[in-house]
Amino acid sequence: MYRIIGVDGREYGPVSAGQLATWIAEGRVNAETNAVAEGSMGWKPLGSYPEFFRSFGKTPPPLMAAPAVLASLAQPRKVNGFAVAGLTLGILSFCCCCCCYGAPFNLLGLVFSILGLAQIANNPHLYEGKAIAITGLVLSLLSILCAAGLLTFSSATAGWRHLPHHTFRL
Repeated sequence: MYRIIGVDGREYGPVSAGQLATWIAEGRVNAETNAVAEGSMGWKPLGSYPEFFRSFGKTPPPLMAAPAVLASLAQPRKVNGFAVAGLTLGILSFCCCCCCYGAPFNLLGLVFSILGLAQIANNPHLYEGKAIAITGLVLSLLSILCAAGLLTFSSATAGWRHLPHHTFRL
């Protein structure tokens, strides 16, 4: 349902779209006639309503999508390579935790995971894999903490060999 403002300045309506189409065909209203659709707030020319474009011999304008939407339609999002590398290095750091305290895998996993998270945050329309990067970051941090714990424990137990024999029985 629509309301219009006639040439005489009076408001007419509510009228249906079919009735307006009849008035357009009769020449009683034109594309510049101000109209408001039921439920909308502002008055605008009748020719700007998509349902009446063809009645005035016009073609509707093409729908324009936002550039980010067009980019996402053109190419699908990829899993970020740094995120995958960070996860892989985080897993490797746990596998090598006993022999070399996870180094350098835990440090590299930390760096690659942070780089992956930054790229995903800056280009969310291009990259996905935030959960992968966070998992790699957590694994790398846990590996660093385990390495610190192992170093502390090994340095604390290194002095036990020099203690007298009876202290071992406690």
